[in-house]
Amino acid sequence: MVEFKLVISDREKSIARTVGDPQSAGFLGKRIGESVGGELLGAGGYTFRISGGTDKSGFPMRPDLPGARQTRLYVGDGFGFHAPRRGMRRRRTFRGNTISEETVQINLDVDQKGPKPLAELFAAA
Repeated sequence: MVEFKLVISDREKSIARTVGDPQSAGFLGKRIGESVGGELLGAGGYTFRISGGTDKSGFPMRPDLPGARQTRLYVGDGFGFHAPRRGMRRRRTFRGNTISEETVQINLDVDQKGPKPLAELFAAA
């Protein structure tokens, strides 16, 4: 089915982990900003918040773009484009804020910590 690369960010460090078919079904249809229970990843007691991601072509997910579609937006300095000159704008391709089969990487932030440290939970993974 679908395989995702998860990048879990904590204050101390970031951990990358790949999840396969049974676990990936819990992420499909979720949006940026939603919370996910740590039980999906084998980290009981933890709560993670989806903060972004990229699709199979490498285009970033944008939180204010609804759905899972890919579209081109005319953007100024900020998210997805850093203008070399003041007032400069460009057309850039973005993916919507919903996780779909085209999503490859999902960025997660720790909302609530569990009893064990993340490094200990994902050391053998």
